[in-house]
Amino acid sequence: MTRILPDSMEKWLSYLQTNQRYASHTLAAYRRDLVLLLEFYPDTPAENLSNAQIRHAVARLHAQDYSPRSLARILSAWRGFYQWWIPQTTVKVNPALDVKTPKIARSLPKALSVEQTQALLDHPTVITGTEPADLRDQAMFEVLYSSGLRLAELVSLDTQYTRKDGYESVSWLNLDEGEVTVTGKGGKTRTVPLGRTAIRALTQWLAIRHKLLPPSSTTQDQSAVFLGARGRRIAPRVVQLQLKKLSLRSGVPAQVHPHVLRHSFASHVLQSAQDLRAVQEMLGHANIATTQIYTRLDFQHLAQVYDKAHPRAKMDETDKKK
Repeated sequence: MTRILPDSMEKWLSYLQTNQRYASHTLAAYRRDLVLLLEFYPDTPAENLSNAQIRHAVARLHAQDYSPRSLARILSAWRGFYQWWIPQTTVKVNPALDVKTPKIARSLPKALSVEQTQALLDHPTVITGTEPADLRDQAMFEVLYSSGLRLAELVSLDTQYTRKDGYESVSWLNLDEGEVTVTGKGGKTRTVPLGRTAIRALTQWLAIRHKLLPPSSTTQDQSAVFLGARGRRIAPRVVQLQLKKLSLRSGVPAQVHPHVLRHSFASHVLQSAQDLRAVQEMLGHANIATTQIYTRLDFQHLAQVYDKAHPRAKMDETDKKK
């Protein structure tokens, strides 16, 4: 039997649905979260709950093996309800305001090894293909790995800076200088170097790119570096699908997507150069803490090397049988 919520909570959910356009599954989750709170204190009206009671409820959920991520969502629902409701009441303090949940473990980004990346990008169907789509795909994937671009930055690339017919480039190539200028998150522009392999692949693609470009194309499509089959700026979904197909053919993990190449770029550069600040600038991270997660990937690589190479790290057969 579905628990009936107080009018205040029903009105909040209605507000989220009507005014904030929350999805139905999100509203259903919030409803369950509010029911949980009521079940902890069935004899106490919501307006009378204290900060200590909210903390106690979170602790009990944690003891019931709720994950940190689930606890964070539940507490967010409780906090959001009180934030909306309190201005309409005589309650002065949000009882869920400063309650904290266990820290959510930040998962490591998926990155390919150097060998896996080479197997992917040097696969025969990539390096020997002569069709326009083959050359385009080779150039796209080389640029992703060479410069650590986001998918949106890749598809926004223009052959050169263009300002014409109401259109203005946000990202563009400069092959003479061996670099790309891209506009990333927050509208921040950065310039990133291109590797020699990426420049060669781009040169081959740009030489035949016109074959996919209809005469009546818009300025935006005429400027685009990468084109789809119909001669329009390539869609992000096409890039994802083409990379997935290549990963399946080359035998590397099937879940390879464009961001994996960005993670691999960061990990491999950091392994070689050990320059965290430079990697931060090339990735376009506003906060170096975001980049520091790649030091954990680098440590994993070093640990594997240690286990294989250090004589005191290896177990003998006797140890393995214990």
